[in-house]
Amino acid sequence: MKSAKAFVLPLIVPLLFLLLWHVMAQVVRNDIILPDIPLVWDIMVSPHEDLISMGTLPANTLISLARVFAGYFVAVVLAIPLGIVMGYRPDVNTALSTFLGLFRSIPPLAWVPLVLAWFGMLSLADVFSVPIGPAYPYFHNIKISMIFIIFIGGFYPVLTSAIHGVGLVPQTLTDAARVLGANQVDIFRKVLLPYAAPSIINGLRIGLGVSWMCLVSAEMLPGSLSGVGYLITHAYTVGRTDVVIAGMISIGLVGAVLDRIFRLYEDRKFVWKRLTK
Repeated sequence: MKSAKAFVLPLIVPLLFLLLWHVMAQVVRNDIILPDIPLVWDIMVSPHEDLISMGTLPANTLISLARVFAGYFVAVVLAIPLGIVMGYRPDVNTALSTFLGLFRSIPPLAWVPLVLAWFGMLSLADVFSVPIGPAYPYFHNIKISMIFIIFIGGFYPVLTSAIHGVGLVPQTLTDAARVLGANQVDIFRKVLLPYAAPSIINGLRIGLGVSWMCLVSAEMLPGSLSGVGYLITHAYTVGRTDVVIAGMISIGLVGAVLDRIFRLYEDRKFVWKRLTK
């Protein structure tokens, strides 16, 4: 009974939502305002269909994933070391927190004019001098301006979680490690990082979700000719609401899968954290 309940309960709200969607589509009877479920379903189950002459939905989703991971990677590489240092050294935290806090509340879209002025149409192909060939279109489609917008979205959740995780390490643990002869490197590797790891992983999960949400904003920038965010924007201009909804569902599904991967990793690696509560 418990297993059946655990399987059925998560399906109730989605099924009710689909029912409401179908009923409202029948009431509206206008595919531009609200297409019915079968129209969107046909797109989702036809991965090889060329949508509004912009390629297939999976191909555009893969390009978007490449852009998201590029910006997210930069955010992680910068945020985790900085967050660990700020969490471990109060003087560094005091020196940097006010400055970084000034930019925290600025939405990624507000950076667009500056980003375009700074980077223009510069792409990874230009940065790494990728020669014309099979790999060139993939690198050319990843603009530095897009990476920056996605980076802004992912940076602060990762930074905050790293600071918080290191700050939660009990002083008694570090003192005990010193009494037992541990040096600073040992304390960092065997005390700080393991104890702060659950908070850092949680920040990575949140940061990836925010980076993924910034995707549509990034792909609205000039120079974008592909990606699921651009597909959604272009589909709206030509009145293809079914493509818009299919693109939104794709974003939601990919985001849910990525979030689930992080949750599974947390559940497997940090069981001890739940037992200490």
